[in-house]
Amino acid sequence: MSQRFRVIQWATGSVGTEALKGILLDPRLELVGVKVYADAKQGVDAGSLCGMPETGIRATTSVDEIVGLDADCVSYMPNRARLEDVCALLRSGKNVVCSPFLFYGENLPEADRKRVADACAAGRASVYGTGIHPGFVGMVLPLALSGMSRTIDKVTVQERADWAFYDNPKITFENMRFGSPPEEVSLETCEFLAFNGEIFKDQIVMLARALGATLDDVALHHETRAAEESYDVICGRIEKDTVYAQRFTWKGICGGTERFVIDALWNVGGQYPTDWPKPRDGWTVTLEGEPSLQAHFISLASFENAAERSLAEHTHAADVATAMQVVNSIPALCEAEPGIRGTFELDRVYTGIGMRTVAPRFPRRPRARTGC
Repeated sequence: MSQRFRVIQWATGSVGTEALKGILLDPRLELVGVKVYADAKQGVDAGSLCGMPETGIRATTSVDEIVGLDADCVSYMPNRARLEDVCALLRSGKNVVCSPFLFYGENLPEADRKRVADACAAGRASVYGTGIHPGFVGMVLPLALSGMSRTIDKVTVQERADWAFYDNPKITFENMRFGSPPEEVSLETCEFLAFNGEIFKDQIVMLARALGATLDDVALHHETRAAEESYDVICGRIEKDTVYAQRFTWKGICGGTERFVIDALWNVGGQYPTDWPKPRDGWTVTLEGEPSLQAHFISLASFENAAERSLAEHTHAADVATAMQVVNSIPALCEAEPGIRGTFELDRVYTGIGMRTVAPRFPRRPRARTGC
């Protein structure tokens, strides 16, 4: 049996809690620390934080304590990432897998990219960002489909989501600004929307590099629609004349032609703009070329017993999927060469827990480190 990878879970929100549980269940991994933000979680056993048995690992709010731990990787999931924290972890010799952050480093401002690259070199460590989308849908799935292509003319990723099913008022109304006047919902007036615009752009930059395309530009168009009447949703209320729908469209231009398109179509509640595209709920990835290929992806609590599961359970499935894409990437990242890594630069990412009745395989040992 090979040595297990020692892992720290950073943040225990809705997705971080699922990642923590996944780490404890994965026989490839060994939990060695937990970083939390709430004082009420200080000193709480990791198992108690995610509904698992006691582990003996106590959560801490101290960044210095976490950086000082001996670990192979950090599952990094704060609401807002701090470049300073990521660089400190990398310099200390820890690989870092992020969500949602650093989906591909080439899109970082040059000064920030140099800081991250220098930290990777100092600690002989790697950093990688993933999740559902951005992440699996916009990076892993297109590349997997490309394995059946001779030539590719265009890659399109469509996301169709009704945020009324997402019971998180802070993200829906405060961060994303649904329910606000249209003049307050723009890339210029909202820092979170601007951040959101950049992290999706990362996917196009990475796909272009992986598929051998040279980008001239990545253009972003953002538009909103205001509600004609007031109405209630699970997590709040949309008032008349406030924003109930947002559309983000990213276009990667190569040689004056659109080669990569990500189209995010988001609304809150039953209304939907009649002139917008109407793909199926979830994510649709299309490769136009020889041959042309298309895949539709959605996560639910169950497909066999969908009607018996609650809306909250189905919505929560996306948190689990996001968390496990991160957790399952840890062995591949630990075995990757030091640096800022993209999906196409990692070995195969697969489940460590696997079938409920099958003993999973163990990975190779982590690469040797120096200067840690």
